[in-house]
Amino acid sequence: MAISAGSALADSTLKMVEVITSPPRTEFLKKQIAEFEAANPGVKVELISLPWGQAFEKFLTMVQAGDTPDVVEMPERWMGLYANNAQLEDLGPYMAKWDDAKTLGERAKQFGSTVNNTQFMIPYGYYVNALFWNKKLFKQAGLDGPPATLDEFVADSKKISAIPGKYGYCLRGGPGAFNGMHMFMNIAQGKGGYFNEDGTSTINEEGSVKGLQMLADMYKDGLAPKDAVSWGFNETVTGFYSGTCAMLNQDPDALLGIADKMSADDFAVAPLPVGPSGKSYPTLGYAGWAMFANSQHKDDAWKLMATLLSPKDNLEWAKEVGVVPIHNGADQDPHFKTEQFKGWFTELSDTSKYEMVTPPTHLENLGNFVDQVAIKNFQEVLLGQKTAKDVADQWAQFLTKEQQDWLAKNKK
Repeated sequence: MAISAGSALADSTLKMVEVITSPPRTEFLKKQIAEFEAANPGVKVELISLPWGQAFEKFLTMVQAGDTPDVVEMPERWMGLYANNAQLEDLGPYMAKWDDAKTLGERAKQFGSTVNNTQFMIPYGYYVNALFWNKKLFKQAGLDGPPATLDEFVADSKKISAIPGKYGYCLRGGPGAFNGMHMFMNIAQGKGGYFNEDGTSTINEEGSVKGLQMLADMYKDGLAPKDAVSWGFNETVTGFYSGTCAMLNQDPDALLGIADKMSADDFAVAPLPVGPSGKSYPTLGYAGWAMFANSQHKDDAWKLMATLLSPKDNLEWAKEVGVVPIHNGADQDPHFKTEQFKGWFTELSDTSKYEMVTPPTHLENLGNFVDQVAIKNFQEVLLGQKTAKDVADQWAQFLTKEQQDWLAKNKK
């Protein structure tokens, strides 16, 4: 009894890894952790922040070396790798006793359990793509509003790029480029998602290849800055708020830096342009918190996750990092009722015109493909080193094999 009482009083230190990092975001997370520690004496949290550009390899190296955390920030496309290898804890039993589960939106339950129908992660918010547009540059080019179609998107980019030193589109060719690029491929194709019912990939179908070629042509024709071939998140956001380029497809997290640097009168966020089918296919990405199955402090790890995912903390987090929050009713907060948020909520509400596409998170090798292989190939297409068709065929071969292997393993 004395031994168990002593153990109960002993301090526990939780190791937590965040991977989609920026200095202000990390500081905000530290503030939320400090509040958790103050409310839970005896529990300390050691936060490890990995730079997003190298986070996939760095975290994989940590795990392979046995240096696993208790709690990890889990981008949707990494979940298949760690969940399929039995490394993540099933959060279902914890959620069953969690009071705040009552207000948790259905999306959070659905998206956190895409692997084996098991809740291996709880999203902390959604990254929905929409179109930022610079009102001043549009006016200067003689345009009176954002493009409604893909053809207008290219035509408007040409008009704006005719202004000396300006470009139509803040293209993202570096880290994190895949989702936005694939989104334009889907819009051009007039079909959302990744696969046909038989598991064959749609990424190399004719319309999809046209969408990839459209981006390559825009880059080749000088409608995006030359450096954009290696641009990641920060570079595209800077390109937009500095007035270098007039359009940017991004999630609400980009609004934080842009609203800080631009007057609310000078830009707005519109729904994405539609393709020849009259529909658009915004990428809905997400990330959340997951627990490693070999954690020695599971109850404390859950307590930390439950605090960060509570309605109060999650709403603060959503405002700080720029995601759509997870609890029902949060969209009624005054913070989200502005012209700047209009594009995202239009896409989320008009299901006849906007079909959300989420990554196939059940696939074990999706993370490496999206964060490494596809970026290198996209850059090769932009630079004219490979054709759009060859690269799309290569991607289709990989994705088809992954999906068909998964279907074979999960036959009902």
